[in-house]
Amino acid sequence: MFGWVVLIIVVLLIVFIISIYNGLVTAKMNVENSWSQIDVQLQRRFDLIPNFVETVKGYMAHEQETLEKMTALRTSWVNANTIGDKAKLDNELSSTLKSIMAISENYPDLKANQNFLQLSEELSNTENKISFARQFYNDSVTIYNTKLEVFPSNIIAGLFHFSPCDLFKTEGEARENVKVDFGK
Repeated sequence: MFGWVVLIIVVLLIVFIISIYNGLVTAKMNVENSWSQIDVQLQRRFDLIPNFVETVKGYMAHEQETLEKMTALRTSWVNANTIGDKAKLDNELSSTLKSIMAISENYPDLKANQNFLQLSEELSNTENKISFARQFYNDSVTIYNTKLEVFPSNIIAGLFHFSPCDLFKTEGEARENVKVDFGK
């Protein structure tokens, strides 16, 4: 009889460990999926940039530096491999796009251009999707990281070398208001 009790306890312990492990794996997969959603939307935005730059080039001749920065950021995006690198590039591009949109206010012909209006609308929609995808990613990371910290899943996470993920954060100039100088 004692042997059966020990066997049942061992089986229950194994089932418990498997359950926690599967919960951690599921949470980690949700984080990866949520990052891929951000990645898709960021790629969509970067795909719109060449058309956007070409549209505004003729109108904003003296804003060449801003347009070149946008093109360079798109090139850097292709070479970025980590979530941190892509997040940093996203923050820089968001700031640059805000600048171009603000500067465009000084160009009535550009604001009336159908191509510019359509691309601006597509970029705006993409920015909204990126914002929702970031929130989903951060929610997924928070759930996963919480599972890594709470008992008893923290013991299983340590045994199987699960590591925490970073939140998607806005840094530096992406948090600041865009400064526009029409005195150029």
